[in-house]
Amino acid sequence: MPFDLKEKRYIKQTGLEARIAAIVEPVANDLGYSLVRVKLTQENGTTLQIMAEDEHGRFTIADCERLSKDLSPVLDVEDPIDREYHLEVSSPGIDRPLVRARDYKAFIGHEAKLELSDPIEGRKRFRGEIKAATDDSVTIHLPDAPKDTDPDHVLPLANIAEAKLVMTDKLLNMAQADQEENPIDEGDDVETLELDSTPEEDIPEEID
Repeated sequence: MPFDLKEKRYIKQTGLEARIAAIVEPVANDLGYSLVRVKLTQENGTTLQIMAEDEHGRFTIADCERLSKDLSPVLDVEDPIDREYHLEVSSPGIDRPLVRARDYKAFIGHEAKLELSDPIEGRKRFRGEIKAATDDSVTIHLPDAPKDTDPDHVLPLANIAEAKLVMTDKLLNMAQADQEENPIDEGDDVETLELDSTPEEDIPEEID
């Protein structure tokens, strides 16, 4: 299946994060990258975190620098954040966020934590093994399910607010095997690139 740069993301965002994502995604796509997540936090005052990846789910320091170089002038012109902020561009990491159907399909058999926007049968948080995935749902197997209850829960992707992999030995071994099969150039490690931007005025109230 070909890599779809614009495959739909399933993740809860504030209105401002969605606006920033709409600015960032075309820039990333033009460079051959897929946007993973845009997140605003109050770390170091205000921090804008941007995660992206290439078609193999990787993002080196060179990729961070390339995206940052093209993105910075666009953010300066659009000026979506009305105050000084810190920009971080990074890879998804090993215990990565799961935001697209392809992410769940790629990590079947691995453990994940999910939070729903709306509860299903009174429950919003799930932690268990990704047992199956389709284009619009994921099946989570709960190891702590009460006896005589179905441990498998089918969750619509459209109802997922946030999801990420859990760091396990199995996941680390998978990452190590991938690194051995697809070594990156020396000095081109997967890292985070941090920049500063200094727009004026206060940040909108929708930032928590």
